[in-house]
Amino acid sequence: MAIERTFSIIKPDATARNVTGAINAMIEKSGLRIVAQKRLRMTREQAETFYAVHRQRPFFGELVEFMTSGPVVVQVLEGDNAVAAYRDLMGATDPAKATPGTIRKTLAKSIGENSVHGSDAADTADKEIAQFFSGNEIVG
Repeated sequence: MAIERTFSIIKPDATARNVTGAINAMIEKSGLRIVAQKRLRMTREQAETFYAVHRQRPFFGELVEFMTSGPVVVQVLEGDNAVAAYRDLMGATDPAKATPGTIRKTLAKSIGENSVHGSDAADTADKEIAQFFSGNEIVG
């Protein structure tokens, strides 16, 4: 198994419902370690940069508005095959289709308000982590 890092965002819908601790508990129970974490209000520029891959899609503006609508918790997670492990833990984007016991099945409200984001690949994780954390903020 390869120890790697991945990036996570606990989204505004989840922070508004005060389920950050429940999500963190699920992350830790899965065997992943939270090696960096901070709560912040994402700026429009941060959200537009983060979601730049979706810039031409019709939902881009709505996504940026949503991600800047309230506080988020950004995290660096570490563990065996962390990217795949966290994607499995998050569950399907649509909570109705997510596997029981996943974050989205347990806590998400809808496809749009699906509580969490996780990197889709190791190289993406590196870029996403670098956008929000400097090296000395990550403590393994």
